[in-house]
Amino acid sequence: MLFSRLKFFNNTLLLILVILSVVYTSCKSENKEVIIKKEKAVGLELPKRPNILWLVTEDMGAYIPPFGDSTVVTPHLSKLAKEGVIYPNLYSTSGVCAPSRAALATGMYPSSIGANHMRTNSYTNERGLPAYEAVPPSNVRMISEWLRKAGYYCTNNYKTDYQFKAPVTAWDESSPYAHWRNRNDDQPFFAVFNFTDTHESGLFEPYGFREIETRLYHAGDTSYQWKNYGASHANNRMSEAETQQYLSKDTKFNIPPYLPETDLVKRDMWKLYNNIGEMDNQVGAVLQQLEDDGLLENTIIFFYGDHGGPLPRDKRLIYDSGLNTPMIIRFPNKLEAGTSDPQLISFVDFAPTLLSLIGEAPKEYMQGQAFLGKYKSKERSYIHAAADRFDAETDVIRAVRDKRYKYIRNYRPEQGYYLPIEYRERIPAMQELLRLKSEGKLNEDQMQWFREVKPEEELFDCETDPFELKNLATNPEYQDKLVELRKEMDRWLRAIGDDPNLPESELINKLWNGSNTQPITSDPKVSLNNGNITISCDTEGASVGYKIVNAGNKTSKTWHIYNGPFEIPSDATLEIKAHRIGFKPSKAIQVSASDW
Repeated sequence: MLFSRLKFFNNTLLLILVILSVVYTSCKSENKEVIIKKEKAVGLELPKRPNILWLVTEDMGAYIPPFGDSTVVTPHLSKLAKEGVIYPNLYSTSGVCAPSRAALATGMYPSSIGANHMRTNSYTNERGLPAYEAVPPSNVRMISEWLRKAGYYCTNNYKTDYQFKAPVTAWDESSPYAHWRNRNDDQPFFAVFNFTDTHESGLFEPYGFREIETRLYHAGDTSYQWKNYGASHANNRMSEAETQQYLSKDTKFNIPPYLPETDLVKRDMWKLYNNIGEMDNQVGAVLQQLEDDGLLENTIIFFYGDHGGPLPRDKRLIYDSGLNTPMIIRFPNKLEAGTSDPQLISFVDFAPTLLSLIGEAPKEYMQGQAFLGKYKSKERSYIHAAADRFDAETDVIRAVRDKRYKYIRNYRPEQGYYLPIEYRERIPAMQELLRLKSEGKLNEDQMQWFREVKPEEELFDCETDPFELKNLATNPEYQDKLVELRKEMDRWLRAIGDDPNLPESELINKLWNGSNTQPITSDPKVSLNNGNITISCDTEGASVGYKIVNAGNKTSKTWHIYNGPFEIPSDATLEIKAHRIGFKPSKAIQVSASDW
């Protein structure tokens, strides 16, 4: 009897200790900024016609708590991560925005369509070149146009920057007022919101970004007037005293080893994280609008950056600091909540994935692959990236990476890494680097970027050397990996038709089929057959859009995509325009029912 009571007592005590341990661990985890993730294992059962919301911020490395950096509190993104899946291995195709956004918009590598130089329409006069646009194959459409064809209401708020002018058929709305709230009742939507506070120019003096960012708090409210909409960056900045502060300037920052630990660099680190705090508030405003509209549980939410971080030796380079950007996806009803998906994902995978999520097969021309949805592909083994001209300065670099190793091929080894890009040299930390370099005060890691020549090949173990400072290309122990990635790069270059040594002048000549001027989309042709309007265009691959102008000159808000013959109202006039991506658009023509 005594033995039984002792056994009962011991078991009870053990149970109490276990419960206390679980409670303590739970409380500890709840207070911990870093979210502990389990790997995602099971498949997803998603709505057949989900809404899709993209929250895209600029110049964004893994600087937020869900990805291990608790420097600044991000309540909205942390909540999104707890209710969603984090993707730590997302990589842009370039370390800068416009080429990367071309990949997002088309599902094609920038260097395969003439979108690799940043930007195609700027700094060309200095090089004796005409401004131009990327020219993808004739069957290529922006992903938003494919979704519009599938019945989705597509909005962009408000940055474009695709290396080509978007056809009028690309979006239902693309403006600071663009919002899913303007769609038809019960129409599924694809909405993009762009957050620019985290852009590298947010590190400039004077501090901060523009009043126009309030558009995200007033999204969809066409009665709201932005004081500085359309104003230049310089005229649209705030003083430091006017800026909301999300963390103390005395915060201890984990400064990467390629930057010096000086007060000025720490000041820029503070700016970086403070900008993230403001961006998180803006994300929260959009998410609250989604929840207020009762749409949260029928919407797939993507949060990600347009490439890696804004700091010197981050942006524009194809080290992981320039390519890797955090992604969070929240699925309806918190499917797979609190998990991590470690698969490699490239920006070229987004377009095919969106089609897969709405049950449509990716287009054959797309060079990416679906990582979600009905047509999900086998996980990719490699991601690829390129770096060419940035503003007025040119280099030629290609990279391939698997889950652990990065191979870089330098096509101009005789040229140093550092490019004197005027825009980047406005960053105080960049000015500090240049000053310390001139004074001979940079250490070996910090001087690597300023080497006068570079090796033809580089190989990095990104697991043990995340800042990519130790080149293993000549190490005999890594020759098998070097050969593997070298062959993969050669395969990729052939597959996408990338000739890295092609001068930009010859690239333009190739895009324009030997002409010295940009091709122009032919004017649309209109005819009436059996009471229906038929529209055609002689330019292969041109999209045709039209607006209906009703009596009293009331024009439809959006350009409709022409999909086939339709009946025109007897009191209406049509405005019609044709546009192939990379070509100049046609003239807008008007026809009315009375013309027949």
